Amino acid sequence: MQSLKLKLLRLLEEDKEFRLAVAGLIGYRDVLDRLEEHDRKFAEMLAELREHRKLLEEHSRRFVSIERRLEEHDKKFNEILGEIQRLREDFTELSREMSELRKDFAKLSMRVEVTIGSMGRRWGTDLERTVLELFREALERRGIEPGKVEKFRYRDVDGSVTGVKGRVVDVDVLVKDDRVYVIEVKSRAEVEHVEMLPGKVRTVERVLGKPVAKALIVAVNIDREAYERARELGVEVVYGNILE
Repeated sequence: MQSLKLKLLRLLEEDKEFRLAVAGLIGYRDVLDRLEEHDRKFAEMLAELREHRKLLEEHSRRFVSIERRLEEHDKKFNEILGEIQRLREDFTELSREMSELRKDFAKLSMRVEVTIGSMGRRWGTDLERTVLELFREALERRGIEPGKVEKFRYRDVDGSVTGVKGRVVDVDVLVKDDRVYVIEVKSRAEVEHVEMLPGKVRTVERVLGKPVAKALIVAVNIDREAYERARELGVEVVYGNILE
């Protein structure tokens, strides 16, 4: 074996052609090794490409599914838009009809106001009489006979009594045993009715020339605020209900 190695070394040193042949063989093996390495890497790349292709095919199927769903949504959206347009048209028509109804209602309201005003002028006195009769027992305990209560109406032509020229004062009064009672009759008494009563009392005293013995409010219903205000002003209240 040692002798063979020495011969090979001597041939490599002395024989140029042999040396080139050996070098060629060594280079060829290196090329083969490199080719095998490249084949292995190429096979790995092909495997990765196959995996990527599977993923792309899966994404493609999902994309097609999404595209179909989008088409369905577009179809439904267009249907909704059409329905909205129909609703808008219906709403426009309804608004027009409501506008006409408002005009008709305004005309009717004017007629009702005129009618109620006329009825109020005719029935106002009767309503007050009815309220007084309703509380007859409570009034009689206070020395007031509802049947003798009279309507007091005074127009301050020059403003010398009320301080306001042309002001009209309406109130119910009872004159009994030279005593004067001022009575405000309401189906519902509110705070402004209470606060106006002292001024009416002063007007009655000036016109009749007699002091008012007692001021009362007779009401089917009275607001809580009006009730409290009447107590503050010393106005006696005869009522059915206090409204909170």
